[in-house]
Amino acid sequence: MGKYVFAVTRQQPLDEDDLWSASDSESADAAAATAAGDDSDEEIIDNDDESVVDTDVEEDAEEDAAVVAPEGAATFADDDFDLPSELEDEDDEAGDDDEARPKASASGFLSAEDGEAEYDSPAQAVESDSDSEAAEAEAAEEDSEQEDSEQEDSEQEDSEQEEASEEEDSDDEEEEEQTAAKNMLSDSDDGSVTDSDADSDADLLPIEKDAKALDEQIAQEEQEDAADIQTNIASFPALQEQDDIAAGKLTGDSIFGARDRIQEVLRILNNFKTLRDPKIDRCDYVARLHADLKAVYNYNDFLLELLAHLFNEQELVAFLEASDSPRPMVIRTNTLKTRRKDLAQALVDRGVNCENVPWNKVALQIFDSPVPIGATPEYLAGHYILQGASSMLPVMALAPQEGERVLDMAAAPGGKTTHIGALLKNSGMVVANDVNAARCRSLMANVHRLGVRNCVVTNVEGQAIPRMLGGFDRVLLDAPCSGTGVISKDPTVKMSRDAINIAHTSHMQRQLLLAAIDAVDAHSKTGGVIVYSTCSVATEENERVVEYALTMRPNVRLVETGLEFGTPGFTRFRGRQFSDSMKLTRRFYPHVHNMDGFYVAKFRKVSNVVP
Repeated sequence: MGKYVFAVTRQQPLDEDDLWSASDSESADAAAATAAGDDSDEEIIDNDDESVVDTDVEEDAEEDAAVVAPEGAATFADDDFDLPSELEDEDDEAGDDDEARPKASASGFLSAEDGEAEYDSPAQAVESDSDSEAAEAEAAEEDSEQEDSEQEDSEQEDSEQEEASEEEDSDDEEEEEQTAAKNMLSDSDDGSVTDSDADSDADLLPIEKDAKALDEQIAQEEQEDAADIQTNIASFPALQEQDDIAAGKLTGDSIFGARDRIQEVLRILNNFKTLRDPKIDRCDYVARLHADLKAVYNYNDFLLELLAHLFNEQELVAFLEASDSPRPMVIRTNTLKTRRKDLAQALVDRGVNCENVPWNKVALQIFDSPVPIGATPEYLAGHYILQGASSMLPVMALAPQEGERVLDMAAAPGGKTTHIGALLKNSGMVVANDVNAARCRSLMANVHRLGVRNCVVTNVEGQAIPRMLGGFDRVLLDAPCSGTGVISKDPTVKMSRDAINIAHTSHMQRQLLLAAIDAVDAHSKTGGVIVYSTCSVATEENERVVEYALTMRPNVRLVETGLEFGTPGFTRFRGRQFSDSMKLTRRFYPHVHNMDGFYVAKFRKVSNVVP
C-alpha cells in the first residue's frame, strides 16, 4: 500500500481542538516529519493510480505556476500512486458531490475554508501559518514580477507594432515617390517637371522661383486657350455676346479670344477641305470671322462687308491690320530751293535718320528724329514738305511739262500743287482750286513757303471751271472721297461711312471728273491728259466712276499711268463687267505697298467734240 500525506496550510491560527491526528501511525509519523521540516528525496507517495487532484486544480496550478509550496511541506509527487480501496470508494462518492471532499488550492495545499484539517500539535499549526505567510509574500512578489514582465512584453509588442506601422508608412511613401517619379518621367515630353528640374529649382532664388512659376502659369493658360480655339470656332457666341459685338462693347478677354479665333479660322479656310468641321459650312466660318473682325477692329457692318467683297479672307485681315498701323513718314524735297542729297545731309547733321525712297527722285523716308520734322529750319525755309508717299503718285502720273497750263481742281492743302509747281520749275501756270475757303488759306501758306511763284488760287465749284476757264494742257482731279484708304490717319472712317455716304461722294466724283475732262484741250501739243485719283479702295468711287466717264465722254481713253508698281484695276467685280482698259489703272494698298490706299487712272482726251 502506498503512503500519502495531505499538507494543509491555514491563514488563521488553529486551536488545539481543531487538530486531527492520523489514524494510521505511519501517517502520524509522516505528519510529524513534515512539521519538523525534514528534507528527504524519497518519494512519499508512489502509486500508479489516478491523482486525487482533480482537473480544476490542475488548471489553476498551471495558471499560478509561479507559486510554490513552502519549504518543509510535503507535496504530491508527479508519479501516479495507488489509493487504498476504502479511499477509492470515498473518492468515487466525492466525485458525485464536489463539496463532499476538500479541494486543493492553487498552491497544492488544502484550504481551511474547504474542509477541516488537524495537526499533531499547536506548534505545528503555528509553523505552518508562518510558512503560509512566507509563501504568500513570495507568491505576491512573483505575481508583481510577472505583471511587470507582462507589461514590458506589452510595451515591447506596442513598440514593435509602431515600428511595423512606420515601416509600412515608409514603404507607402517610397511607392508614392516611385510612382510620382515614373509619372514625371512619362510626362517629361509634355513639358512637365523632371527630377533634374526639381534639383535645379532648389538652387534658384525665391524671385527666380516666382518668375519660373509665373512663366509656367502663362504657358499653361496659353495651352488651354489653344485647346479652346476649335471649340470657340464651332460654337457661335451667345445672344448677349452678339449684341456686345454689334455695339462694340466686348471686353479685353473677349477681344483676345476673338483674335485667336480669327487666326484659327484663317488657317481652316486656307485648307478648307482638310481642316474643316463636316458639320460647319464655309459660310458659317466666314460669318464667324466677320463677327470677330468687326469686334476687334471696330468696323460697322457696311464698311466691313464692302472690304470683304474686295479681298479674300487672308487679305482682308491683312488690310485691316495695316490700316490700324501708321504709315511711314515721308517728306518731299522742294527742288525749287534745294536738292535731295543736300537736304538729306542737312537732316543727318541734325540727328535725323532718313533714307531715299527708291521709286521717287525727290522723296525721303524718315525713320526717327530728335527734333520735330515739322519745325526744323529746313522745313520753315521751304526745303521740304511733309507729304504721304501715295499722294505723290497722281502728280507722277500727270507728269507736267515746263511751260504748260495745269489745273489742280481739289488742291488744298497744296502738296500736289507745289509738286506740280516744282516740276514746272515755276514756268507756265498752275491753277489751284478748292471749294473750301478755309482750306484755301493753308493752300496759299504752303505755296508761299515753298516758293511757288506761278500759282493762282481759286475758290469756286469744280463743275463751273470749264465755263470759267478752259483749254488746260493737263488736269489733276484728286477727288474728295470716303477716305477708306487712309483709315490709319482718320479712324473715324470705320464707323462713319455708310451706303448713303458712298453714293453721295460717288455722284460728286462723277460730276467733277466730267468737268475735268471738259476743261482739257484735246489739241494741246504736249498734253490733253486727265488724271483721276482718290484715297479710297471702294469700286464705287474708282472703277465705277471711271466707267461712267468713259461712257459719258467717249472722246477720252484710258492710258498707262507710267507708274512702275501698283495693282491693276478691276475688270470684273461682283458680276459687273468693266472695260478691259480698266487694267491700266492702278490700285495701291497699305498691306501690299506700305502706303495709304490709293487709286490712280490716267485719261487722254482725243477730241474736244463729244460724240
